[in-house]
Amino acid sequence: MTGRGAPLRIALVSLFPSMVRGALKYGVLGRALERDLARVDCVDPRSYADDPHKAVDDRPFGGGPGMVGSPVPWAAAIDAATGQLPRGVLRVHLAAQGQKFDQGVARELAALPGFVLVASRYEGLDERVIESRIDRELSLGDFVLSGGDFAALAVIDAAVRLLPGALGDERSNVEESFTAARLDWPQFTRPIEWEGRKVPAVLQGGNHAAIRRWRLRESLVRTQARRPDLLQPGGSGRALTDEERELLKEDNNG
Repeated sequence: MTGRGAPLRIALVSLFPSMVRGALKYGVLGRALERDLARVDCVDPRSYADDPHKAVDDRPFGGGPGMVGSPVPWAAAIDAATGQLPRGVLRVHLAAQGQKFDQGVARELAALPGFVLVASRYEGLDERVIESRIDRELSLGDFVLSGGDFAALAVIDAAVRLLPGALGDERSNVEESFTAARLDWPQFTRPIEWEGRKVPAVLQGGNHAAIRRWRLRESLVRTQARRPDLLQPGGSGRALTDEERELLKEDNNG
């Protein structure tokens, strides 16, 4: 059991529960589930289809390519998933039009007693299902997947690894990318020299203050080059501290 007092309960509505269950067995996520830090249950909309062929989608009104998730099986599956969890849980649909998922949202989800994830496919769900059964929509980014299952797995992994006891070293959740709206610094391990490239000398010594300062500077330089938006206040970013501003100035001055 965790410092939460109860496992994080997640119910996933998916057309491919066997694929999802397979992915849940590995790594940090698998170990967390084994230790009952979290529980993930799958609900298949096909179980609630009301026709002999177990159809869960149909052609869109107005024409156009693709198929749309039908209201009857998907709404029933979402209701079944919701009924497995504590009353009033958040129901989340993985969709391209959703809010961008980030570390802040992962922290929000990890703090909940549980939540429902709906992984639709094709052209998504009938809008009436979204209006009546969905509280929030999330997107991994500005790209298109064949379905929400892989996105749901990413959300589950990001939330579960934040639970107390999920990681071997709890500092990992504090010192990694995006936790402080900064990208991670470069990481090195043995051997000291490989293919003519050496581990920075500062990391080989025991001066922890110098190491901290080097890591912070490298993190800021990488963030400025790759994600400058994270150095701006508002949204997912934050303003520079006095120390960070000084370190960036040192780097820019060579």
